[in-house]
Amino acid sequence: MLLHEYQTKEIFKKNGIPVPQGEVASTPDEVYAIAQRLGGPCVVKAQIHAGGRGKGGGIRLVKTAEEARSAAQDLLGKPLITPQTGPQGKIVHQLWVEQPSEIEKEYYLGMVMDRAKACPVVIASVAGGMDIEEVASQSPRKILKEPVDPSMGLGDYQGRKLAEKLGFTGSTASQFTSILKALCKTFQASDGSLLEVNPLVKTKSGDLVALDAKFNIDNNALFRQKELAAMQDTREEDPTELEANRAGLSYVKLNGNIGCLVNGAGLAMATMDTIKLYGGEPANFLDVGGGASKEQVSQAFQIILADPNVSAIFVNIFGGILKCDVLAQGIVDAVKEAHIQVPLVVRLEGTHVEKGREILKSSGLKIEPAESMAEGAQKAVSFVAKG
Repeated sequence: MLLHEYQTKEIFKKNGIPVPQGEVASTPDEVYAIAQRLGGPCVVKAQIHAGGRGKGGGIRLVKTAEEARSAAQDLLGKPLITPQTGPQGKIVHQLWVEQPSEIEKEYYLGMVMDRAKACPVVIASVAGGMDIEEVASQSPRKILKEPVDPSMGLGDYQGRKLAEKLGFTGSTASQFTSILKALCKTFQASDGSLLEVNPLVKTKSGDLVALDAKFNIDNNALFRQKELAAMQDTREEDPTELEANRAGLSYVKLNGNIGCLVNGAGLAMATMDTIKLYGGEPANFLDVGGGASKEQVSQAFQIILADPNVSAIFVNIFGGILKCDVLAQGIVDAVKEAHIQVPLVVRLEGTHVEKGREILKSSGLKIEPAESMAEGAQKAVSFVAKG
C-alpha cells in the first residue's frame, strides 16, 4: 500500500524527523488559506501515487496566496502526467502546501527490504534529486548501502560511517545519524517495504530536512497496521484490483490481451511466461488461491472480462485443495452467467481431473480443452492471432 507524501510527512513529524511546515488541502480556497497562514512564498505539491511530479508540472513554487490559489485551480481535478503515470496520468485530488527551504545541497536517503539478506537496507547518496535512477545506473559507486540488523536496529557506528561518506561533519553529522535511526525505527515499526527521502536537503543554516517523502507499506502486514491501513486512498488504486481484493483474489492488471485465471502464484507466473514464450501477452496476473469457491471463480471471470483488451482467456488449474470438478462447475456457471464471448481455453490437472473434464465436456459450451500448459498457451495465442 502506498502512502501520499503528506501522510508520510505526518508520520515523520510524529517520529522526530524534520519536515517543512505544511498542510494538506483539497480545494483552491483551502490552499489560499494555508498559504496565508504560512506567509510569504510557498510550495504547492500535487499528491498522487507516482514519482516525477516536478517534471510533470505538479510542484509549483509560488510567491503569494493568490498564486497558490491559481496553481490549485490548475492542478486539482485534472490528470497529472509524469514519467511514472503513463500517458493517461493520475487525477489530482489533494495538494500539500508547505514552506520553501533554502537548499544548499540535496542528498538521497532510502530503505528497502533486502530479501537475499533477510533484513532492511539503508541506501544513501550524495546525488539526490529527481534523477536518482540515472545515478544508480551510470554512477553506482555513488550509491551507499548499509544493512540493518532486524533485532538490534541501526548501530550508531553505522550512522557515523554513512555521515562521513556523505560529507557531513559536526552537528550536521549528529543530526543525520539521529534522522537515520528514526527512519529505521519508523520503517520497521510500520512494516515498510520501501521508504524514500528524495531529496534530503541540507539548508543554508546547516539543518537537514526531509523535503520529499515516499512510503510503501507491506500489504501482507496491514492486518496489524490498522492506523496505516485506514490511510489508503482508494481513488489512487485500480478499481478492478480493489474489487478483486475484496473478493479475496490476487489480481494485477497488465497490458496484454490474454486473460489468465490460475490457482497459485508460482503457477500464475509460469503461465504468463509460457504465454509470452509463444508470442502472446498476458492481460493480468490472477491467482484464485488454493481453496477458491464457485463464487470466487465467477467473480474472477467477471474481473478478467472487465478489461476490454481481453481477446481470449486461459484457465490453468492444478487441482489440490481446489478440486478440478468444483473448479469446472464454477467455470460452467460463470460462462453461462457472464455470457463469455471470447475464446476460452481450459487446462485442468490434479484431484478429480476426470470428473472436471467431463463436466466441461458435457456442458455444451464452447470451451477449448488443453492437456498441458504449453498447449493451452499456444491455443490462447492462436485464438488472439486469428482475431
